[in-house]
Amino acid sequence: MPRIDPLTFGPQLCGTPGEDAGTGREWLVTDGLGGWATGTVSGLRTRPEHALLAVAGPGRAPHVALAALDLTVTLHTGAKVPLYTHAWDSGALDPAGHRLLETFTMADGLPRWRWRIGDVVIERELALRPSLAVVHRVLSAPGPVGLTAAAMCTWREAAGTRRADGPALRIEPVADGVIVEGAYRLAGPGWQGAGQWHLGARTGSRVEDLWLAGSFHRSAAAGETLEISAWAGDLADRPPAPRVVLAAARDRAHRLVTTAKAEGYAGTLALAADTFVIRGPDGPTLADGYPWSGAPASLAAYEGLLLDTGRADEGRDLLLAAAERPVSTLDAPLWLVHAADRHVTRTGDSDLARRLAVPLGRLLRQSLSGDSPLTLDPADGLLTLAAGCQGCLDGVEAPLAAGHHRDPAGGQGQAVAGCQGCLRQPEGPLRTSQSSGKLVEINALWVNALAALADLLADGGRDDSEPRGKHARARESFLRRFPAPEGWLHDVVEGPAAPYPLGAGTQHDDPTLRPYQLFGWSLPHAPMRGNAGTAVRAAGDALLTPLGLRTLAPDEYGYDGAHPEQGLVRPWLIGAYADACAATGHPVDGLLDGLAAHLTECGVGSIGEAVHGDAPHRALGRPFDALAVAETLRVETRHTP
Repeated sequence: MPRIDPLTFGPQLCGTPGEDAGTGREWLVTDGLGGWATGTVSGLRTRPEHALLAVAGPGRAPHVALAALDLTVTLHTGAKVPLYTHAWDSGALDPAGHRLLETFTMADGLPRWRWRIGDVVIERELALRPSLAVVHRVLSAPGPVGLTAAAMCTWREAAGTRRADGPALRIEPVADGVIVEGAYRLAGPGWQGAGQWHLGARTGSRVEDLWLAGSFHRSAAAGETLEISAWAGDLADRPPAPRVVLAAARDRAHRLVTTAKAEGYAGTLALAADTFVIRGPDGPTLADGYPWSGAPASLAAYEGLLLDTGRADEGRDLLLAAAERPVSTLDAPLWLVHAADRHVTRTGDSDLARRLAVPLGRLLRQSLSGDSPLTLDPADGLLTLAAGCQGCLDGVEAPLAAGHHRDPAGGQGQAVAGCQGCLRQPEGPLRTSQSSGKLVEINALWVNALAALADLLADGGRDDSEPRGKHARARESFLRRFPAPEGWLHDVVEGPAAPYPLGAGTQHDDPTLRPYQLFGWSLPHAPMRGNAGTAVRAAGDALLTPLGLRTLAPDEYGYDGAHPEQGLVRPWLIGAYADACAATGHPVDGLLDGLAAHLTECGVGSIGEAVHGDAPHRALGRPFDALAVAETLRVETRHTP
């Protein structure tokens, strides 16, 4: 079996709250159905989505259920020692159980805490697949100690709050626990019901009230455990014992890494990739990140999450289902064609090519018809984004998820307004309206998609002459229109008159050096393949950081390292950069060293959606991002000797 290196933090980091310490590192486990358990290394909840059980799934908005299990140890002297902590609206952290943490470890994708109270050592480990299994174990004690876990409950939308003066929680006592709102159930030994509100619990900038439903209790000597289960779905169907769930989760982690043929930190990334794969009634889908809003991930993540982890069979089902779904974003059809092409190229699945080629061609045509703000210019065969459309282009520059910005001090920032012109909510615009016109990455994707569609048709034994002709024309137009005198590609051609400040007037070709032009070289059928790569070197010199590429160079007008368009770093763009380097002969030695180290800096064992453009590149946004994990894993497996 492969060895998955554990990630461990000691008492100095665990016991210190703050962005640079225990509350700045977050852990995550998922149930494969859209639900999750997540929190901080210190145990302090700093986001409204932090919970031991959050429930989601097709047709259901993600809901927080079990907020916390507050563990207290009763020593042989009768002293009661709380091992948990909460932040309160008063500003207090009380109690301060995080100060007793000896270690936090992420091992086999599972979080484990260890507290020391003199010669008494208590451990908690949990898994979530599909039920929550929490095992408290007495590792060392001179005699039996009391373990009491208080269930702090709620039932609300994940990013919301619930207060005591609102509708009452519906509570149904059962023999060994409780059912809450008819939505989830808790079970374990020594249950004693309670029933009172704890007012003013703070999670970041939000304040909520938590319902103490009751407590589980057991007297345990060294080697003995207190085990608790929580689950949604069929509440009468009791899950396996928590220790069985934990053992199965560890075995599954090793199977995933074995299947992925992953070594080193790629094994950790393979486990991170699994957190974004969701089993639905219509086949697998991909979550875009956590905290999860319910939006699917861009299919730009497909290759890294499924092909580079050895899960092509699941990927095949996903592609077939995706080809039948309504288009969710403007560029989703372009990424879908790319994903299908990569699948067929890497697996030789000509039957999939035969089944998908015609539906994908139809989807491309539909995406450019009707009221779509993305249209085909008959003069040159390139794509134009209409003025006034705010884009919502899938993944290429999706801004931080609404309600999930995190400023350097650890608070929640301002939410991005929803899109005004497209289908994806609540992610907000790809670019602001000054980026209408012919965008370099959209047209690189368009050229790539036409060639990929032609290959799929040919592989499936169909006539490929129409997309071949369109590809040749679009590629020739791209090569004529996009190269800029500065030696790189225009970011936008035929755009607004002036990007800064936003102005009106004649159309303008914007030569600003941004990372999106890298798709002109990085995609398999990219229009710039075979052409000199001076722009790739220029992008590396101006935009590359240890954790990915900035969206704007620091010496450009309007640079702001925390702004989604004006300099913030997108780790996922490392994939386009690595591919462009490979296509143009630029070395990539050590390219992922910073991202490998980042596995312990924000989302433990994973990679977040963004970091500040300025050193030390503090994390911003969601700590677990599908695109960032997918592209880092893809680069590691495809470009590392």
